[in-house]
Formats: sequence, C-alpha cells, structure tokens
Amino acid sequence: MIRNYDGKLILPDGSEYWGCRFGAKKEDAVCELVFNTSMVGYQEIVSDPSYTGQLVVMTYPIIGNYGVTDEDYETKIPTIGGLVVREYNDIPSNFRYTKTLSEILEDYNIPAIEGVDTRKLTRAIRDEGSCKALLTGLDTPGEEALERLKAAVLPRDQVRQVSCKKRWYARTSNHRYTVVAVDCGMKLNIVRSLNQRGCNVTVVPYDTPAQVIMDMEPDGVFLSNGPGDPEDVGPVIGLVRQLRGKFPMFGICLGHQMIALAYGGRTYKLKFGHRGGNHPVKNLATGKLEITSQNHSFAVDAASLAGTGLEATHINLLDNTVEGLACKKDRVFSVQYHPESAPGPQDSGYLFDQFIHMMEEGKHHA
Repeated sequence: MIRNYDGKLILPDGSEYWGCRFGAKKEDAVCELVFNTSMVGYQEIVSDPSYTGQLVVMTYPIIGNYGVTDEDYETKIPTIGGLVVREYNDIPSNFRYTKTLSEILEDYNIPAIEGVDTRKLTRAIRDEGSCKALLTGLDTPGEEALERLKAAVLPRDQVRQVSCKKRWYARTSNHRYTVVAVDCGMKLNIVRSLNQRGCNVTVVPYDTPAQVIMDMEPDGVFLSNGPGDPEDVGPVIGLVRQLRGKFPMFGICLGHQMIALAYGGRTYKLKFGHRGGNHPVKNLATGKLEITSQNHSFAVDAASLAGTGLEATHINLLDNTVEGLACKKDRVFSVQYHPESAPGPQDSGYLFDQFIHMMEEGKHHA
C-alpha cells in the first residue's frame, strides 16, 4: 500500500514515526504518550475524560470501522489529546453510525495519525515508560522538534478542566435511592449504571463543599474517575475526610486513589499505566478472577495502607498492584478499574449492586 505521509510522531529520544494525519490538522500537539490494548470501544476511549491531554496509541490494528454513534459518548465534549493508529477505516459498516471517527475528531479539534508502526511504538512505551511526544508535520526538523519537546510542560490539575461547572441531574422513574456523584471527569456510563439500579443522580463539581452535599441528604456518595495525578485534587481528598462514615461511599479509578490519600495512604506513578479491557483482577474475598477495563497512570502504594483503616480487596494479577479498597466501619469502598465499562467486559457490575446494598442497609438503620 502506497502512503502519502504528511505527519510524524517524535519521541524525546529522537525516534520518529511517520504516518498520515486525519481528524483535526493542528500544527503541533505535545502530549503524554500512552497505549491502550482494547480491541473495541475507540469512541468510548476518545470521549473518556480520563484521557484529557494524552496521545493514545491503539494497539488493535484497525480503528474507525464501525464509526461513531450518538448514544455511546462518555462525555459531551471529548478532551483527549490525540490518537495514533495502525490503520484507519473511514468507511464504517455499522448501521448505527452517525459520523465517522475522523469527523468527530475534527469537530473537537483533536489530531490523529495513521499508518504508524504501533507495535514498535507500543514496545518503546512499555520499555521506556510513558513520555512526552510531539505530533507534527513531516517537514518539521528533528532538532527543532526535540527543542519543542524539551521546553513543553505537561499540564497538571486537569480535573479542574473537565469537572462540570454546576450541578446537574440524571433522574429515573420510580427511583429508590438518591446519589450525589462528585464529578472529576466522570464517564456517562457510570450515571447510566446508577440510573438502571433505581438511583436518581445529582452530579456536582469536584470542589463542592462537604456541607452542601450533607444538606442534600443523599443515600450515598460516589467519587468518579478522572485525569491526572490524584494528589492534585485536594478538594476531593478533603471532602472524603469530611464525609467518610456519614454516607456509604463508592469510588472508581481516580476516586479509588483519592480515598486512599484521604485515609493517609500514598500513590505513585506507574511506568506506563494500565489501559485496556483485558486486565485480570482477583477478588480477595471470593478468590474469583475478573477481567477488567482500566485506564490510569497512578496506583495505590500497598505498603502505605498499614494503619489507615483501609484493607485491600482486589489485586491485579499482572503486577500485584492494589485494585480495590474498603473500610467496613465507614461504609467506604473503591476499585481501580471500571465496572461500568462499555462495551465491556462486564464481570464487575456487582460492585454497583454492592453500593445499592449499602444504601439499602443505611435506610434500614436510619
């Protein structure tokens, strides 16, 4: 296949990966370079706020072949930094599709490149770790590109960027529970999962004061996923400290990490993170194995949990990182992975049922 290369990806070690650009034709984009091993779900990945400012390499070779549908977004305004794929298909075959992937990327000013040797690139990230990368035109001199990379500073505190600015509501008929969800960059399928289980959900900004939430008198509090370093999200860490023990509390991904920090634990950055729908996780209470979907750069330090009141409930069988936490006394629990993951896997949906059970018990004891 003859390709007319018009763009390239440049890494800090000077290596270049040539390809053909699609989506938004931004002049330059400097982002953190990460990879995702999912075989399906590129629309959900592109629209997941946890990828804010990241350039995502898809390891599955064909992307775009089923288009994009109006019902499958995880946020209304995607904030991903960019996309790198082996082969882009611009003629979707799915009867549900309403736009092509390239059209969506162009709508939201998101650059992408195809024709790249994604196997080689993924190995480089795996061996050397996540790094800054520059997506630019083919005519950009290498030395100039490296200078831009060196000078670029990756953003921090991205939760401030993606959290909602005012509260909003997702109600369902014949609801039994009311949940306040703290939005740190929340995936919409989390809200759908709570609605399906009879919950009216009030979504609030990440910096909402604890007293405001207490005045709402919810049956439970949910802490969402989101981008960046959990230590940057001081308002939510403080919120957990004020609300723990007052309401059942459930955290996912970034919410999991912030619960650990609020209880006195520590987090650290992984070499290249966990991103994809095929991570094996062991439930320590049942011994059962769950295949999970994950998307995070940071993990909870298991050694730091001693004396915090938290216990590990799940572990990752690939690297033994902490995948779940619980404090039974305070009715608080969390997982690092995504039980609401769409299009799947769906092994972990029981965790939402566990949250419902906690809220039901709280009603009986009120």
